[in-house]
Amino acid sequence: MARLSLRIDLDAGGRIGPGKIALLEKIGETGSISAAARAMGMSYKRGWDLVEETSRLLGRPVAQTRAGGARGGGAELTEAGLDLVRRYRAIEASALAAASEHIAAIERAADHPPAHRS
Repeated sequence: MARLSLRIDLDAGGRIGPGKIALLEKIGETGSISAAARAMGMSYKRGWDLVEETSRLLGRPVAQTRAGGARGGGAELTEAGLDLVRRYRAIEASALAAASEHIAAIERAADHPPAHRS
């Protein structure tokens, strides 16, 4: 099944795309940047760098961390992070709804390519 992948190029020079959004969603699910990064097959440093980059692009933090201790540390999305995920997913859903007929046509064409002539 074909799918739509959306990347938003910001005037600030950076990008917001499916990887950063998935990482934020995993942080929300797991309560940890480390666990989220691990679930996505990346290092903690890479996960942290992506969170920092996203925060820089938005001009405000997308996640906040809690220091470790007896109960351990963790992370949660800020309102800015939650809003970013909601808006990205809304844009994605709108784009998919608008493009679904065309995506289906492309997929049908890909499933039945024309015969090659010799």
